[in-house]
Amino acid sequence: MQSESVLNFPSSSPLVITRMRRFVWKIAIATVALMMVGSATRVMNAGLACPDWPLCYGKLIPGQYILNLQVFLEWFHRLDAALIGVSIFALMCLSWFFQKQLPTWFPKTATLALGLIVFQGVLGGLTVTHLLRFDIVTAHLGTALIFLSTLVGMAVASTEYQPTGTTKTLFWSSLVATIVIYAQSVLGGLVASRWAVHQCLNDSQLCQVMNSHLLGVVPATLAVLLVAFVAMKNPSLSPVLKRLALSATGLLVLQILLGVATLRLHLQVEALTVTHHTIATLLLSVLVALNILAQRQAQAVKL
Repeated sequence: MQSESVLNFPSSSPLVITRMRRFVWKIAIATVALMMVGSATRVMNAGLACPDWPLCYGKLIPGQYILNLQVFLEWFHRLDAALIGVSIFALMCLSWFFQKQLPTWFPKTATLALGLIVFQGVLGGLTVTHLLRFDIVTAHLGTALIFLSTLVGMAVASTEYQPTGTTKTLFWSSLVATIVIYAQSVLGGLVASRWAVHQCLNDSQLCQVMNSHLLGVVPATLAVLLVAFVAMKNPSLSPVLKRLALSATGLLVLQILLGVATLRLHLQVEALTVTHHTIATLLLSVLVALNILAQRQAQAVKL
């Protein structure tokens, strides 16, 4: 009964909630794939492979140009983004249509997600029309991370969950970790959009930008390790939260190793760089999920 109160679930609509939650998860997975393609587009210098926007060489499908890998990456990135936009619009419409059978926050959050994807599309267009200006590219990434976090939050918050133990400290520590990892990810996007690593390694320019990202590893690591410590020291805590905390720690270690390898190889292995970006996205998603569950658990204790 406590979890139903926290979730504000109407007891007569488990099927609608389940289907909507699955729909959200599918969009979230597609968003991770979209961000992977976006990362590959950047590292392959394909951001301007389609010189116009929203079409590509004036067409929905750029004909013979699509055989070029760079053009294909940029075109496919736009196609995936458009499909996600349509999916989010459908999610919002369905949410308001079934609003009486869903938690009260669900339709409002779906509307917020639609607003984010529209704004993201505008930023995507500006990255092309403004020739990959670094601040727009960085904002494009930052908005994408907020959009994905919103989807993960919706999916996790609409999942039935039986809380155990007390998690007030875990809630606050995971919230701090989420914010720190988000900031570190955006800073990494700034490093990428300004090609700071290449410039610093080649002619010592923009080293301050690169070093800021490297120094950011310290607070990010401490924040995630604190979450793991808080989770593991509580014997009555839900196993789900403990698994998420351990997953976050594992992803953090992998992310650091990938970062070191990427630097040592001077970003010459594109697949390694894309994986580095993707792991950061997954780490943020895990922390968002953990924080949402910890919040629900803290609320349940008060009831």
